[in-house]
Amino acid sequence: MTKIDYFERKLDDKRRLTVPSELRAEFSGGIVITRGFGTYLHLYQKSVWDEDMETALQGDILDERVADLNVQFRTGKVETELDAKQGRITLETHQLEYAGIDREVVAVRAGKYWRLSAKPD
Repeated sequence: MTKIDYFERKLDDKRRLTVPSELRAEFSGGIVITRGFGTYLHLYQKSVWDEDMETALQGDILDERVADLNVQFRTGKVETELDAKQGRITLETHQLEYAGIDREVVAVRAGKYWRLSAKPD
């Protein structure tokens, strides 16, 4: 089976993104969507968020860098599930505005998470 590392989709009128059928099992345990490092979104499997991100976001309580990362990734964070019938997730308006996504989305695997961004003109 070919591993999918990239896909493009158009959001429907209800801001829903259809995940390719080949990837749906990957997200069956839940999804976390956060702001990214830049003007894009991160899409995590819930298990990756819980095991890797939560651990990474811990640290010295007085470390300003750790605090800044927590603010970055927790502001606007949404936990959701795939719609079992269609394999869709709804992106929140504030997330789309942050990432500058209007209708067309480009998704690229970046290690253990996905980067969602607006399709370049």
